[in-house]
Amino acid sequence: MFTVCALYHFTRFEDPATLRSGLLDLCLAEGITGSLLLAKEGINGTVAGPTPAAIERLVAHIRSLPGCDDFEYKLSTAAEQPFNRMKVRLKKEIVTMGQPDVDPKARVGHYCSPEEWNELISADDVAIIDTRNDYEVQIGTFKDAIDPKTKSFREFPQWWEDNKDRFHNKRIAMFCTGGIRCEKSTNFLLGQGIEEVYHLKGGILKYLEEMPQDESLWEGECFVFDQRVSIGHGLTEGPHELCHACRRPILPEDKLRPQYEDGVSCHQCIDETDDDRKERFRERQKQIALAKARGEKHIGV
Repeated sequence: MFTVCALYHFTRFEDPATLRSGLLDLCLAEGITGSLLLAKEGINGTVAGPTPAAIERLVAHIRSLPGCDDFEYKLSTAAEQPFNRMKVRLKKEIVTMGQPDVDPKARVGHYCSPEEWNELISADDVAIIDTRNDYEVQIGTFKDAIDPKTKSFREFPQWWEDNKDRFHNKRIAMFCTGGIRCEKSTNFLLGQGIEEVYHLKGGILKYLEEMPQDESLWEGECFVFDQRVSIGHGLTEGPHELCHACRRPILPEDKLRPQYEDGVSCHQCIDETDDDRKERFRERQKQIALAKARGEKHIGV
């Protein structure tokens, strides 16, 4: 059983490049895989360790970084290794919104615990906005939540500009997977003059961990960016798999559709690629199969 750790923290790193090697070396030594992003605004990522102790040592290391002594993280488990390798990358933003004036360290919306969230989103004067990408919303969201149908978080500011008149005299409640997007989106809306902005503390992951299923307002599964693909209440692994052509979630029964070809296409992406690209995907699948026959793990999986 692997221990999965989802984390983020906004703080000021004067030179994030100097922090990269220490993080990478520790993760490699502990057998930790996954991805960490470093930027001047902080750290973000999801990793998996072979033991809880390995993750504890990584947490201790991150807490030793400037301004990170009180950072929060969320733990779950995976039956199999959810990541193939370890990456520590330098970025301009740890979650890309493309709004240079947005600063979550200055001000964010009102945090809501899972219990407070249920009461909030049940009120008639509250608009619930899902800030995740469209393919994430597709497999699960909160009851009555608005789906902006964005392909990336960069599109959210323009979506708000185009739709803001819909929310006159409404309180705004926003949520995302782990909470990081809402740190920026709530700061953005406050900067747009919206006074009553709320967000789910710890995101969907914390809600599914703490909220009893019989009291839950969540519908479906939660998409996660690792090989588990989706999780449900109690952070148990969900039924979804990943189409390795388009990286969208699919259910086992979707593999029975005529449009499905392993690693080449599914019903969602069959018309999005031409024959040449599909042939390249087939060649990749061939190499994956050959690697598996040799007892190796292909890096492209």
